[in-house]
Amino acid sequence: MRGLLLACLLAFVGCGNTESERVPENAPFAILPVQNSRGIAEFSPHTAGPLDGRPYQYRVPSRYDKTKPTPLLLMLHGFSASGNMEEIYLNFSALAESKTFLYAFPDGTQNPVGLRFWNAMEWCCNFFKSSVDDVAYIRAVIADMQTRFNVDPKRIFVFGHSNGGFMSHRIACELSDTVAGIASLAGQQWNDPTRCTPKQHVPILHIHGTLDAVIAYPGMGGLYPGAKETVQIWAQKNGCGGRLTYSGDKKDLDAVLLGAETTVEKYTGCPADGPVELWSIQAGGHLPVLGKHFSSSVYDFFMAHPKP
Repeated sequence: MRGLLLACLLAFVGCGNTESERVPENAPFAILPVQNSRGIAEFSPHTAGPLDGRPYQYRVPSRYDKTKPTPLLLMLHGFSASGNMEEIYLNFSALAESKTFLYAFPDGTQNPVGLRFWNAMEWCCNFFKSSVDDVAYIRAVIADMQTRFNVDPKRIFVFGHSNGGFMSHRIACELSDTVAGIASLAGQQWNDPTRCTPKQHVPILHIHGTLDAVIAYPGMGGLYPGAKETVQIWAQKNGCGGRLTYSGDKKDLDAVLLGAETTVEKYTGCPADGPVELWSIQAGGHLPVLGKHFSSSVYDFFMAHPKP
C-alpha cells in the first residue's frame, strides 16, 4: 500500500511539477493531514509579523518531556507540493515519535497559478518575482516553536527537498547562528557564492541523484552549481583544508535501486563544527523511492553534529 501511495505521490511532489497540490477527484488515494498520538496543531492566524496568515503544522512526540531540551527538525517541501504531501513522501513524523524530537513542516506561499514555492535562490523557484521573505518566515517558525516548547538551541536542524533544498542552503547561509545543520535532497547552493555569508560554520549534508533530470547533478551553467560545486562552496565557507574524499561507506537509500547505491564522500580537514558531506545516489533521480533507512540516516548525521 505504501508503494502505491509513493508512486502516486511522484506525480505531485518536486521542483518542476506543473500540477497544483489539489488532488484529482479520481485519484486512488487521498492526501490527508498526518496524525500521531498528539494530533495536529496549527496556529490561529497571527495578525502581525512573518507568521501572519501562515500557520504551520508540527508534531510533538508522545515522550516529549518539557523539562528536557529537545531537538527540533524543520522540513521544507518541494516546489508545487506542501508540508503534508512531502511528509507522506519522507515520513519524518514516525521518526520524530521513535527518536523523540520536535518536528515542524510549514508551507511555502502560493504563486499566481496556485503552486506553492519557497523564495530561495535565483533560479528556484520564485518564478513570479514575489517579495515574500521566507528567511524571516522560517526564523519566525523556529522562534515560535521555542516559545511553545523546550527546544534545544544546539540541535535545530533543517531538511529540504528540491526547492526546499535550495531554501535549506539559503537558511544555512543566513541563519547560521540559529541552525545547527542542514540537509538538502536535490537542491543546490547560490549560483553566486558571494551571496552566501554565514556568520558561523554549519554542518552540511548534500544528497543528490546522479541522474536527476530536474535539478541536474552536474549543475546548469548560469543557473545553479552542481552537487560537487555546492559542497565545494560549503567547504570553503566552513574552512575545510582538505578535499572531497570517498569515505569507503555506502548507504542503501533508494528502495528500487539494487544494493547500497549511495556513495558517501566527505571533505577532509574540516573543523569539528563544519563537516561537509556529499551523498550521491548512483543512478538516482529527482524523486528517489526512499527506503526505510533514509530519514534515520539523515537524522543520525544531524545528531552527530550539534552546535558547540
